This record gives sequence, C-alpha cells and structure tokens, in this order.
Amino acid sequence: MENPIDFLLLQPIYLSVLSFFLNLVLLLILLGSWLCKKRVACEAIMNEEFKHMSLSFNKLVLVCCVSLSVFYSVLSLLSCVHWHTNGWAFLDLLLAALTWGTISIYLCGQYTTSREQKLLFLLRLWWVFYFVVSCYRLVVDFVLYMKQEMVSVHIVISDLVGVCAGLFLCCSCLWKKGEGERINPLKEPLLTRAESSENEEATAPFSKAGILSLMSFSWMSPLITLGNEKIIDSKDVPQVDRSDRAESLFWIFRSKLQWDDGERRITTFKLIKALFLSVWRDFVLSALFAFVYTLSCYVAPYLMDNFVQYLNGNRQYKNQGYVLVTTFLVAKLVECQTRRQWFFWGAKAGLGMRSVLVSMIYEKGLTLPCHSKQGHTSGEIINLMAVDADRIGAFSWFMHDPWILVLQVSLALWILYKSLGLGSIAAFPATILVMLANYPFAKLEEKFQSSLMKSKDNRMKKTSEVLLNMKILKLQGWEMKFLSKILELRHIEAGWLKKFVYNSSAISSVLWTAPSFISATAFGACLLLKIPLESGKILAALATFRILQGPIYKLPETISMIVQTKVSLYRIASFLCLDDLQQDVVDRLPSGSSEVAVEISNGTFSWDDSSPIPTLRDMNFKVSQGMNVAICGTVGSGKSSLLSSILGEVPKISGNLKVCGRKAYIAQSPWIQSGKVEENILFGKPMEREWYERVLEACSLNKDLEILPFHDQTVIGERGINLSGGQKQRIQIARALYQNADIYLFDDPFSAVDAHTGSHLFKEVLLGLLKHKTVIYVTHQVEFLPEADFILVMKDGKITQAGKYNEILDSGTDFMELVGAHTEALATIDSYDTGYASEKSTTNKENEVLHHKEKQENASDNKPSGQLVQEEEREKGKVGFTVYKKYMALAYGGAVIPLILVVQILFQLLSIGSNYWMTWVTPVSKDVEPPVSGFTLILVYVVLAIASSFCILIRALLVAMTGFKIATELFTQMHLRIFRASMSFFDATPMGRILNRASTDQSVADLRLPGQFAYVAIAAINILGIMGVMVQVAWQVLIIFIPVVAACAWYRKYYISAARELARLAGISRSPMVHHFSETLSGITTIRSFDQEPRFRGDIMRLSDCYSRLRFHSTGAMEWLCFRLELLSTFAFACSLVILVSVPEGVINPSFAGLAITYALSLNTLQSTLIWTLCDLENKMISVERMLQYINIPSEPPLVIESTRPEKSWPSRGEITICNLQVRYGPHLPMVLHGLTCTFPGGLKTGIVGRTGCGKSTLIQTLFRIVEPAAGEIRIDGVNILTIGLHDLRSRLSIIPQDPTMFEGTVRSNLDPLEEYTDDQIWEALDNCQLGDEVRKKELKLDSPVRENGQNWSVGQRQLVCLGRVLLKKSKLLVLDEATASIDTATDNLIQETLRHHFADCTVITIAHRISSVIDSDMVLLLDQGLIKEHDSPARLLEDRSSLFSKLVAEYTTSSESKSRRS
Repeated sequence: MENPIDFLLLQPIYLSVLSFFLNLVLLLILLGSWLCKKRVACEAIMNEEFKHMSLSFNKLVLVCCVSLSVFYSVLSLLSCVHWHTNGWAFLDLLLAALTWGTISIYLCGQYTTSREQKLLFLLRLWWVFYFVVSCYRLVVDFVLYMKQEMVSVHIVISDLVGVCAGLFLCCSCLWKKGEGERINPLKEPLLTRAESSENEEATAPFSKAGILSLMSFSWMSPLITLGNEKIIDSKDVPQVDRSDRAESLFWIFRSKLQWDDGERRITTFKLIKALFLSVWRDFVLSALFAFVYTLSCYVAPYLMDNFVQYLNGNRQYKNQGYVLVTTFLVAKLVECQTRRQWFFWGAKAGLGMRSVLVSMIYEKGLTLPCHSKQGHTSGEIINLMAVDADRIGAFSWFMHDPWILVLQVSLALWILYKSLGLGSIAAFPATILVMLANYPFAKLEEKFQSSLMKSKDNRMKKTSEVLLNMKILKLQGWEMKFLSKILELRHIEAGWLKKFVYNSSAISSVLWTAPSFISATAFGACLLLKIPLESGKILAALATFRILQGPIYKLPETISMIVQTKVSLYRIASFLCLDDLQQDVVDRLPSGSSEVAVEISNGTFSWDDSSPIPTLRDMNFKVSQGMNVAICGTVGSGKSSLLSSILGEVPKISGNLKVCGRKAYIAQSPWIQSGKVEENILFGKPMEREWYERVLEACSLNKDLEILPFHDQTVIGERGINLSGGQKQRIQIARALYQNADIYLFDDPFSAVDAHTGSHLFKEVLLGLLKHKTVIYVTHQVEFLPEADFILVMKDGKITQAGKYNEILDSGTDFMELVGAHTEALATIDSYDTGYASEKSTTNKENEVLHHKEKQENASDNKPSGQLVQEEEREKGKVGFTVYKKYMALAYGGAVIPLILVVQILFQLLSIGSNYWMTWVTPVSKDVEPPVSGFTLILVYVVLAIASSFCILIRALLVAMTGFKIATELFTQMHLRIFRASMSFFDATPMGRILNRASTDQSVADLRLPGQFAYVAIAAINILGIMGVMVQVAWQVLIIFIPVVAACAWYRKYYISAARELARLAGISRSPMVHHFSETLSGITTIRSFDQEPRFRGDIMRLSDCYSRLRFHSTGAMEWLCFRLELLSTFAFACSLVILVSVPEGVINPSFAGLAITYALSLNTLQSTLIWTLCDLENKMISVERMLQYINIPSEPPLVIESTRPEKSWPSRGEITICNLQVRYGPHLPMVLHGLTCTFPGGLKTGIVGRTGCGKSTLIQTLFRIVEPAAGEIRIDGVNILTIGLHDLRSRLSIIPQDPTMFEGTVRSNLDPLEEYTDDQIWEALDNCQLGDEVRKKELKLDSPVRENGQNWSVGQRQLVCLGRVLLKKSKLLVLDEATASIDTATDNLIQETLRHHFADCTVITIAHRISSVIDSDMVLLLDQGLIKEHDSPARLLEDRSSLFSKLVAEYTTSSESKSRRS
C-alpha cells in the first residue's frame, strides 16, 4: 500500500510553478495598489501605528526583505549561467527576487507615507503564507533525500533561508499587531468625526472596498440585492469615486493636451495621448491583467500532451493526475480572476474617456463663435457627443486586443513547436496570410465607416432642424415633405451601412475560417516533413487553436471598432481645432473703473471674414455710465450685429472696443431654458426674495404666474412652448434684471408684447429699475425713442445719424422716414377715432355667461394635476418577449432566424466532426499504426473545414442582411410616427429624447444588435456541442453540469433585475445630456453674455457623472455575475477532470478524453460570455424598446379623409364660424379658451387683440388643428374642419407665424420647399415682401445659402421671408400672427399695403400688438383670459369710450403722443 503522505507531496517543478503564480499574484496586487493610490478613513490610525513602532525593528524588516531580493537575484543568475535548471525554477527565482524587491520599495514608502490598512494586513498574511510554503518545500526536500533521490544543494539552501526569513517576518507581524492593538484604543475617541462621516457619505462603495471585495466584486452585492427587493431608482445608485468624476478627469485632460505653438491645432495622436494620460492607471491595470490572463490561458494546452499520456498509462510519478488537475484548476482560477479584472478596469477607463470627451466637446461648444459653429451645426455637434464620444468609450473593451493577439499567436506558435516540431513553422506564414487577407477589407471598412458617419451627421443635422421647427411644418402642411427629405438622407446612410455590414461579414468569414486553415497547414506540413502525428500532440495543437479562436473570432469586431474609433477621434480632433471666439475683440474693464461704459473707435466688424463688405463699418461712439441709448433703423441695417459686437460675438477686423462692467443681454428671439420659471429668472444666482418680487412686478409677471398651474414653480417646456411670445420675452427681461448688472443690452424687447405691456415695461424697467444703469436698446417702436439720452440711426451697417431725438429729427432723411411712418400710423388711428355717431359697443355677453358657468363647474378642480413636461417614460421589469418578437418580425416576418440557427448548428457539427476525425485517426503513441494514410487524414479534414467555412459565410451574410432590414424598418416606422404625432407630443417631449433615439438607439440597432443576437446563438450552440462531447466521453459529468447550470440560471435571474434597471436608467440619463447640449448651443450668446459658462459646464459634468455612475455600476454588476459564473464553471471543469483521472485505465479512450478536455477548456469563458451577452443583449434591447415606444405614440387625425375631401375650390368665401370652442393643451392642463362663439365674415379683415397670454395664438392653432378642441366646432364655408383631413385643411390656409423660421438650404428652397413655383413667381414674391433688392445683392441670387435656423439673416428678414411664402401660396384665408413684430414701422406700412393689394378679396385674420396693424381691419375681436370680451368694427368700438378696445387704443396713442411731446 502506498504511503498516504505521498499524495500530499508535489514534485519540485510543480512547487516552482505554484510559487511562481503566488509571487505573481502578490506582485500584481502591490502594483495595483500603487496605481490606484487608494486612501481610506483609517489612514490616520495607520500613521500613528507606524510612529509608535520601533525604528530599529522597522529597519530589520526592511533589511530582511532587501536581503531576500538580493539572495534570489543571485540564485536566479547562477541558475541561468551554471546550473541550467528547468525554465520554471528559473522563472520562480527571478520573480521571487522581483517580488521581494517590490515589497522593500513598498515598505520604504510605508514608513514615510501612510497606506491602506487592508493592504498591510494582506502583506502580513503573505509573510505567514511564505513561511508555511518554505517549510513545506523543506519537508519535500527531506522526503526526496530520504528516498535517495537527488536534490540540488542550492534548492535546499534556498528553502532553509526561506524558513528562517519567514519565521522572522511572522514574528514581526504578530509583534506589530499586538502593538497596534495597544495603541488604537487610546486615540479612537475624537478623530474628526464630522469630517469622517461626510467623507464616508461621499465615498462610493467601490472606493471603500477591500482587496477581497475588489477581487470578487462583492462591493456590488448590496445594490444587486436591493434590485431584487425593489425596482432600482437613480437615487439608489451610489456616486463614482471623486477621481473618476468628469471635473477631475477634465482638468487632467486639459493639462495633458498639447496645443501646437501659437495655434489651437490638435492631432489625433495628441488626443489619444491626452486620453491615455487621463486614465492611465486604469489602462495599465487592465493591460497587466490582460497579460496575466493570456499567459494563464496557455498553461492547459502546454500540459495537454502530458494529460493524454497519463490517461494512456504513461505516468511519470505517483498522483501525477491529481497534480495535473490541480495545475489546471489554479491556471483556470487565475484566468477567471484576471479576465474579469481586465474587463472591469478596461470598462472603467472607457467611461473616463467618454466623460472627458463629452466635457471637452461641450467646453468647445461654449467657446465657438457663431460663424465657426456654422460649419458644424448643432445636430453634428450633438452627434459628436452622443455617438463618437460613446464609441471611443466602448473601444476600451477592444484596446488591448491587437497586442494580445500578437502575444497569443507567439505563445501558440511556441506550444505548436513543442508539439509538432518544425511542422509548426508552416502555421506562422499561414497566420500572416490570414492577417494580410483582411487588410483590403479593413481599408474598405475604414472608408465605409467614415462615409457612414458623415451621412449620419447630415441626417442628424436635418432631423434636429426639423424637430426644432415642427410647429411651422405642421402649420404649412409640409411635415411629410420634410420626412421624405430625412428618409432620402437615411437612404444614403443606409447605402453606406449596407456596404459596411457586408464588408464586416467578409472579414468575419475570413477570420472564422482562420483556425481551420492554420491547423490544416500545420498538420499538412508535419506529413510532408514526415513528423509523426500523435493524438496527444494533435490535441495540444487543437487546444491551442481553440484558445486562439476567441481573439481571432473577435478580430472582425476589433478591426471594426478600431476603424470606427479612428474615424471618431479624427472627427473630434477636427472639431476641437475650430477657431475659438476672439478674446481680444473687447477690452473688458472692471466695474467702476471708468466713467465710460461702452466705447467703440474706428470699429469694423464682420460675421464673415471673407466678405468684401463688413457687417459693421466706421463705428465710432461713446456711451457714458448711466446713459439710455436707443438704436433704430430699417430691417437688416445691422442693429442686432452692433449689440453682438459689444458682447464680443462678432469678429473684429479693426478698431477698439472697450466695455466697463458686467453685462446682461436680452435677445430678440427669446431663449428660455427647460425648467421652472423661477430657475429661468434666477439663472444661477441665489434667491433674494425682495429683489425677486420687485423684478416680477416690474416685468408684469405676477398676473401670468397666477394663471400658470404651479405659479413660478411651473416647468416650462422646451423652448418655452407652454408660454406665449410675450411671456417668454418678459421672463427673459426678468432674468436680465435679476442679475443686477452694470450694462443692459436689449434687442427689440417690446416687439413681442402688446402696447400696454410695452409701455409698462418701458416705464418700470428702463425708466424705473434701470434708471441709473447703462442701457442700450434696439427698437422699432418710435414712441420709445424720445426718452433716450442718445439715439443711433443705422443703415447698411453704418451709423448714419447720432444724437438726441430733437437734434437728429431734422438732420437727415433716415430718421425722418422712421418717424414719419409712425406719425402716419397714428393718423390712421385718429381717423377711426372720430366721425361716427355714438352707439353702444356690441360686447359678447354670451361668452361671459359661458365662462361664469365653466368657472362654477371647475371650482372643485382648481388644483393642477401635472406639469407639461413629464419624466421620461421608462418600462419596468424585464424586457418583454413581445419586444423580441416585434424586433425579429421586422425582417421578413422572422423567417430568416431559423435558417441562421440551422446553418450555425451545421457549422458546429462540422467543426466537432473535423476534430473528432483528427483524434480518431491519429495514434496515441508512435508504436501504434494509424488506421488511414496521411493523405486521407488531411483530405477529409480539409473537406470538413471548407464545408464549415461555407456555413460561416452563409451565416455572416444572413445575419448582416437581417440586421440591416430590421434597422431600416425600425427607422422608417419610428420616424413616420414621430412626424405624424400631434404637437402636444413635441410640446411635452424635450428634443433630446427624440434625438437620443434617432442617434444612439438607432446606432445600436444598426451596428450592435445583429452581432449580439448572432453571438448568443453561436455561444449557446457551442456550449451544447461541448457538453455533448463531454457527455459522450463520460456521462458522469452530467451529475456536475446539471446543478452548475441550475446555479448559473439562478445567478442570472438574481442579477438581471438590478442590471436591467441600471441599463434603463443609463439610457434615460443620456437624454438630459443631449437636451442640455442642444439647449446650450441655441442660447450660447445669452450664456456668454451673462458669463455663465462655468455653471453650464458644471451642469453637463453633473449630467455626465449621473450617466457614468449608472454605467459604472452596470459594468460592476456584469462582472459580479460573470466572476461567479466562471468560478462555478471552473470548479465543474475541475470535477470533470477528477472524474477522468479517477476512472480505471482502459475504460475511456485517452484521445477522446483529451478532446473532451480540449473543448472543456473554453467552457467557463463561453458560459460566462453567453450569460454576459444575454444580459448585454437585454440591455441593448432597451434601445429597441425605447424606439418601439415611439412607434406606438398616438398619431394626429388622418392627413386625408377620402370620404370627406373638400372641393378643390374650397374655401371660396373664407367665412369662419366658431361655436362654443373650448381648448386646453393637455388633459392635465387648465383650459385656455372658454367656450368662444363668433363669426369671421368671408373676404373681410379681422384683427384679434388682447393682453399677452389671453389666448390669441391658441385660437389660431385651433383653427389649424395644431391643438384639437376639447369641445365645440369650427366651420369654414360651412365645412366642419374636424371632419376633413389635416393636409386638406392646412394646405388651403396660409399663415405667417409668430416665430419666423428659415431652414438650412437656399433662398429658393425656403420660399418654395415643395418646388411648385417658377423663379419669376419667386422673384415677384420677394419684391412684394421688400426682400428682392437684398437677394439680388447676393452673388448666388436665389441659390444664396441659408444657414442653420437662418442664422445669417436678421429676425426681421426671416419674418419677411415668411411673408413671401404666403404671397406665393395665395390662399383664400390668411392668418398673420405677429407677422411684422420684428420690423420697423415704415416697412410694416409697406407690407400692410402689399397685403391690402394682394389679399383684397380674402379673409385675413391679424394678431398684432401694434394697433396700427389692426386699426384698419373690418372687424376687431378682443380676447381677455380666454374669453371674447368685444367683437365689432373698430369704428363702433372706438365710439364707446368705455370699451376695452377704445382704452387699448388710447393707451397706445397717449403713450406715443406724450413721448413725442416730451421730446
């Protein structure tokens, strides 16, 4: 009977292997701790502990460690030069020297600086462990000596030194521990408790985790447990570590980014370098783990031949089988740990890079001048943040693959050489050949990817513009035309996408056939060189090829990601190279340092440097502190550009510009942020209640806030959608007032408000709160000019007149024209005010009664039920099977899916068959005769390999075809439903949510999901194949596999609840980032004028951190699961090996057993990867789920209803009858119009007037069915508009909207988007709307470019373009909604004349704040708080001095005349 102790003894070579791996683990931990530089609250305790330790004892411990390092260094050198020991012994000694050297350096630093307590505990544990191992090695030496086996003297000496040193270090551990225990209680009571608790609260669980928790990802357990108890919300997810937050990383990145001398030029290489230096610790750690993982993978193939020979009976020593099993197990455990850590730290680095790039792109967006941004539209810039930055972050999964592949190929060739001798040399050129075969495909992939991203940019640019202006598209009935434009752009993008995915399929096919091709080449070379093929060697080669399969199969995706990342880096680098806003345009002086507030001398400014005529020229004026300066002039004269130049927005060509003090700016087109009214007014400043109330009073906002459902806590929709134009303007004025700045710049602030409100604002704001401030205001209202201390009259970019009102009145014609037009308008009003007999005004009492009734009915329902903008919708629970079903059915009804599965199963069978064939026909040893000839062996193997390659090609093409079809269908259906959605959807949905789905989610559907689905099928079929092979060899493994599979399924179920919600929350957290970015770009001038860039930068970093923490914990959860699954699979594998080595000799065919082990080696990786891919697939399917949400949004009523289509001549008279019309903007919002009943006679001109927010614009939106009535009806020429199609209605009506809109393109495409008119007709319309001469000046005439949102045209010119559209359309019914608000009175008079001439027999409905625009109407409708107060002819209403209209006119004329007299 064998000595039982023999079982416990290892051969010296295995002790060297074990020692090598243990040293390696400690070395990695020490290096990791140095890289992480972690700090914990107990640092102070450890500092004190070391202070109390004996200095001499510290030195002894350090000397001991240094001595051991030197001793092992000498031994390793002697081992290499003289003793020629085996490789493992040499490596063991070398690594031991390195480890002890590292410990010495670590301790040296430990005595001067503090380190983490848990790492010190680990070091103590290591010293104890080292002593135990040294004792064990000495026992082995003694036993071998007793058996009269030769033991090298230097090994015995090494083990003796190890025992002595280990004993000393263990004593030091125990002494130190006792010393610490004596000291700690004395200093525990007061340890800056408040500070410590605050840090604790701010510290993430990951930051506090110990080494074991980090290794096992146990720091994620509380969150995953919580996910099983409840549905996780954003607030449940801890924050990331401070060092990983956007702000910290951003400043590191900025400091590392190198700009070329004098110019802000950045290359792709410099961008990569700065990114690497920002996250280098995570990068290096992941690289270390990847390196160790790669080494550990090849331990099993290296020992495979030994294992087969053992099973065949060739045993070198007792218990060799169990030693081999232990070695396999240790290698797999190291592989499991390092693989998970590699992926985790890589993902962490990726999140850091993404966070840095988002911050950097945003920062660049904040510094871009308007003319530079015109080269990159908002949609393109958002794409850089939403897609490119994300892609670079995702590249962290692939960043080590290129060098790992080189390392793996090198190791594989070494093992092949050991197994096959010179025959393996043929594998090297075969590998090179495979790589070269991919080169042309890789070049094509780069080209396709670059073109794909450009076409995606173009589509996103157009999508962003269309969504921004959806209201005007619906009013004009153009939405389907613009949808077709987006679908055309998508068609171009889809062309490149198709080329890209099919090219990727070709790469995939080449690389998937690579292992079979290389192995066939190597085996063929062995036969030619007469090298005998034995099953053990064949299996070692096959095991190597199977390990090599992973990185080679992943190579197509890696190449694709490298190409995509390269393109994204280039795009971001190009964007960062754009010129910043000129910093030397304005000389900024601190407040109170000068008597002069603004001074321009010889100033020449131009938006376009290349233009021969500057925008502003010969600018010379000086504004003293406290002055009130007015700027006036005709449309396009350069008034707004002058204000922009004072802000520093217009590039300076020459001259000097000085500004003294802080500025506040009110833009012509109001820029309102999504958020509460209060937040918009405070704009980052703390609340000062008294000043806040004064500002509200001055801006007449108190009444408006009373109407709003939540007062000043009401959430404003995107672009202030739930506010009237006047309310937006007044909130904007309140925002500027609240800042209490030194200089106020108003760009035509009174155009969007009625005469009464305008007078109030002028009196309370400009002459009240700002009485002692410097105010420069642009205005078209001549009545406000007399109060100015100084007036600048502009024409064609020059100041033609300057001085006080009376001084310049007679000094030139330009100012006289403006004043004359205003006087003429007042005279028109006066003519209506006299000459009529006195009659009672006809007021609409019926409406008041209805309103009174409704008030009584709604008295109990006064409480607001919800905000307009709700939280983004989020599905809860698991992604339903319906989502998968709908997704798959989008491609040919799902018919291709079974075919893909059949092809993959066939490939798996052929692959296993080829390996079975090689194992069966090759002998176990040289003594056995092979059953077939070498030629037959290779021929059958090659035929099977070719057949499997053909299957791969078919599968790759089918997957590409199916994925492309599904992505195209998803895009088309989602966009169709978005464009058919009602305006209420766009009012309540921030644009960022829609853009997020159109960019990020669509990218997932285009490029990621098809591969994910394919890999799930591949991995699942592969695992079934492996289990089939193992069960065929030894059915007993089922006993192990069944519980392991059950445990894996339980773990997945336990994990998925938390992971799914984390992925959903991460998806939702993208939208606020995109929305915030989009909003910032549209209001960049306002943000810069208030010097609010730091606050907005902080906001994007906070939003970025929110996304990062959700993604970080999602990744942590994934690794938590995979680590446990791989651990289970590893132990299942070890148990299977134990079964194989325990079975009596001869029961199992050694070759087939070896084949089973060869397959089982990849089982743990495959199983964890399958579960990981399944979970990731579910997370990615959330993108589909989000897109399907929008495919299911309710549509507007049909565009065309065939049964009720009106005649082509409708409307012929244009008579509008309104009966009991009640309107609200949403079911949870209050009523806006309260039962209106009236008639607009056909062919007459009706003016609608009323205070701001009374419901004028709402009535017009209801007429166009932008808002559907809650009750009542509207008839046009007897046809109920609710019964006909929307396109039939909107295409027969014309409107000039309140917000003038122009689209990117040309002048022609803006006037005639549907391409229905000739150039002559377009020129005629331009001449009639006073723009003909302006367009003729331009070089390209009708093809002159219009930039995004018409940025290169003034607001007044944009309004004239809108007028040109209706002149072309010539409808019978025309609506003017503040059509001339942004133009001067003289131009307004000309336009009114044009309208009277061209629309003489049409029904014209005019909403205007200028009384002169409605005074010549045939009828006037006066609204107040959603009620018709008066409806009659202007003359009759003016006769009744008590009528509201009469009072409104009196206010307008009195204020104008009094100001004129005062002048």
